[in-house]
Amino acid sequence: MLIRRKRRPEPAGPYWKQRSWQLSAGFLGLVVLLGGFVALTSHGDGATAVVPEGPLPGDSVPRDGRPQGCQTDDSAGGTLPTSAPKDISWHTLGIGRVPESTSAGPTRTSGPVRWCYAHTPVGAALAATVIPSEMSGSGWKTVSRQQVVAGRGRDMFEFQRSTVQNMDSAAQTGGESVGTYAGFSVTSYASGAANISLLIRTGEGYATTGIALRWSGGDWKVVPDDDGSLHTPVTTVQGSPNGYVLWGN
Repeated sequence: MLIRRKRRPEPAGPYWKQRSWQLSAGFLGLVVLLGGFVALTSHGDGATAVVPEGPLPGDSVPRDGRPQGCQTDDSAGGTLPTSAPKDISWHTLGIGRVPESTSAGPTRTSGPVRWCYAHTPVGAALAATVIPSEMSGSGWKTVSRQQVVAGRGRDMFEFQRSTVQNMDSAAQTGGESVGTYAGFSVTSYASGAANISLLIRTGEGYATTGIALRWSGGDWKVVPDDDGSLHTPVTTVQGSPNGYVLWGN
């Protein structure tokens, strides 16, 4: 059983200025946005920035189809996994490392967008892990337009993200350690939606956070909260991570 560790209360104010959000690894992605690396800027990726065309525009995908060139192993259907795929490998993405699967995705890369996930619980778990990890780098807006569900939440996310410095290289952490994706749990799953709990291993133990996803345009996309958050508050835990499927290394 995971035992919650007492945490210091967060200060009041916008969530993106709070330390728990800054420590949530590049809007998760194992990016520990510390101190000077989370600098508000007077310019940068504002709403007027040009966003390159990506692989997942909604009008290019046949109804109930997949984007052109996207193939995955969907044979597991909605069966919840008890172990990670045997074909998991690790890819360096920005300043962190993410798991990938040749069968469950992401199987395609177009610029900053890593896409084409299996229409299965494992595919959803991989999307929940990789998509937020893409948000720390300079291509974040293209990723957002392609892999975050449109609406007020995405607008809020993009507004807030535009005030944060991009981090495209591990050298930008200044030697600070970052977390590691340890595993996942599928808390709910249907063909059109999934909720994934991610287990992150840190220098102090473990932490968890939740990601909501929707099957849209033939691939998994992150569903943000109305306040712009791509994930639930990060909860620090300790003890054995029972109940999670571990990615392995």
